[in-house]
Amino acid sequence: MVAQNVIDQLNERALRIREHIVYDLIGVGKVGHLGGSCSSAEIVAALYFHKMKHDPANPGMRDRDRFLLSKGHAALVQYAALAEAGYFPKEELKKVKSLGAMLQGHPDMTRTPGIEANTGSLGQGLSIAGGMALGLRIDGIASKVYVLIGDGELAEGQIWEAAMSAAYYKLDNLVAIVDRNNLQATGPICERFDTNPVSPKWAAFGWEVIEIDGHDIGAILSALEQADKIKGKPTVVIAQTVKGKCISFAEHNPAFHNGSMTPEQLEIAKADLLRLRRETV
Repeated sequence: MVAQNVIDQLNERALRIREHIVYDLIGVGKVGHLGGSCSSAEIVAALYFHKMKHDPANPGMRDRDRFLLSKGHAALVQYAALAEAGYFPKEELKKVKSLGAMLQGHPDMTRTPGIEANTGSLGQGLSIAGGMALGLRIDGIASKVYVLIGDGELAEGQIWEAAMSAAYYKLDNLVAIVDRNNLQATGPICERFDTNPVSPKWAAFGWEVIEIDGHDIGAILSALEQADKIKGKPTVVIAQTVKGKCISFAEHNPAFHNGSMTPEQLEIAKADLLRLRRETV
């Protein structure tokens, strides 16, 4: 059972992540992936500020846990978490996507400390994570590899090749998390490329499957602890989320998969976040 003060602290981190996304990384007139970044804020907060072993002062620490954002277009959520964790100054967030900046539109391990792999070409993150997990086992390093996958990304065949491979090699140090917000860039997944049912597919491929509310910090931490106890196979956490969570005009709205805000929308977003901040005090 996770203490309430820990849950409260992580909800505060998730709120700060959303504030960075809205105020620093997008703002007015800058196009950014608001929807899928906000849908995974609690997941990323739980990993970086509670579950994972990592050190901002030593990003290459040999026995660190690894996090890969396979849906690399949602890099804003990872950038916000890395800045909050102290991997680089928060001032860098306002320079995102600028020429020569350390924060580009997709994660770039050659520019940004804390990034484990260049991602965003959808479907590849799970393969990379599987290779890392196998390498850690060969090297005798007892670390975990976590990979966040978009549910639209599940239409990519490479995901299922990687899923078969991970099960074959019994990679119990690998945890995949599916951001199940049911929307992709152009609309509902069930109307574009329907990958349902999701959980039975992963089970059939030999994975332990855990289903949770992806905005419930307690449920996220419980699932990650449960994954630690699974031996002989990888674990996938199916996290039911809301695209654009906490930003009223963006929730369930595919237009904000990748879009910009008007000045009026920015004010609405600020009001939404301010209301949440008052509720947490």
